[in-house]
Amino acid sequence: MSKDTGATPTDGAPNTLEFEDDKGASRSTWIAGALVIAIVAWMGSGFIFPSAEDEQAPAREDVKPVSVAVSSSTAETVTQFYRAEGQALPDRDTMMRAETSGDVMEVLVRKGQDVEAGAIIARLDPTNNKADLNRAQEELARAQREFDNAEQLLDRGVATADRVAQARAALASAQAQVTAAEQAAEALTITAPFAGRIETLDLDEGEFVSAGANVGRLVDITPLTVAIQVPQQSLTRIKKGQPATVRFITGEEREGTVVFVGTSAAAETRTFLAEVEVSNEDRAIPAGISAQVVIPTGETTAHFLSPSIVSLNTAGALGVKTVNEDDVVEFFPIEVVKAQIDGIWVTGLPEKADVITVGQGFVDEGETVAPSAGETN
Repeated sequence: MSKDTGATPTDGAPNTLEFEDDKGASRSTWIAGALVIAIVAWMGSGFIFPSAEDEQAPAREDVKPVSVAVSSSTAETVTQFYRAEGQALPDRDTMMRAETSGDVMEVLVRKGQDVEAGAIIARLDPTNNKADLNRAQEELARAQREFDNAEQLLDRGVATADRVAQARAALASAQAQVTAAEQAAEALTITAPFAGRIETLDLDEGEFVSAGANVGRLVDITPLTVAIQVPQQSLTRIKKGQPATVRFITGEEREGTVVFVGTSAAAETRTFLAEVEVSNEDRAIPAGISAQVVIPTGETTAHFLSPSIVSLNTAGALGVKTVNEDDVVEFFPIEVVKAQIDGIWVTGLPEKADVITVGQGFVDEGETVAPSAGETN
């Protein structure tokens, strides 16, 4: 019995060790879990509670305004001009015609010759006309005798009033024939209706011409008339009586006067005809050549600028960028009223303005800039 009693404690030893191993594993699990929770809490603390270093981080530096160069501009009084291309036209231009038929007996002028009003251009053969005139005059004499006899017989009581009336009618007819023959005789002479130059002449001695046929062209270029077309938007600027300067393609320059402004637009172009009269007594300027017409139309207040500073806004309007008192960019739409070789005159700006001359392409309306006089890098 003593051996059994001694064996009992020895059998129970393994159960005690197993219990102690389970208790150690549980403790390790709790420690690992606590570490995980601590790590997660530490990582999350940076989002919930910013560190002192983050609070003290320097703020990002603001963008500096763009540097631009500006130039002060003051409006001045400038004369406005209307410019147009035109064509020199003769003051009068007509075709000369034969008033009666006949053979050309003589031609007294040549093509290109200057003639005065009433000058004889040519004469037709008067042979047939003389015969007609003689016949008409003889008939007139006979009719006059019959009328005189009829009146004498009426006074004696022999003739009737009807006979006198018939004689009077015959006399009137004979007088009309004589008048017609005399007018035909005058028509045998072709004359210039006004002073001018013979541009064409289609007459040769001995040839036959019919009544109404064109025999030549007569042109008067003293004065010249320069015709221009005025668009609708400029019509109110052009008035009759305005002075004008006309520069011809030949190099000649003459002063003229607006003598006509149309009141009905051309259907094709919607423009109005205007005419400028130019003195040409020396006939040095031919008709038909091109000319530039410059008409002063009044005065306005404008700024003189370089074309290089003109730009477009987002809407496509032509204008100029300026800087106001708060160094903010402003855009002003402009209108060019006069152009010169060295610059342009424009309206639309205030009387005084600081115009951006360099850097205008890098700034927009409403943007704050750093302006400086003269050029900037």
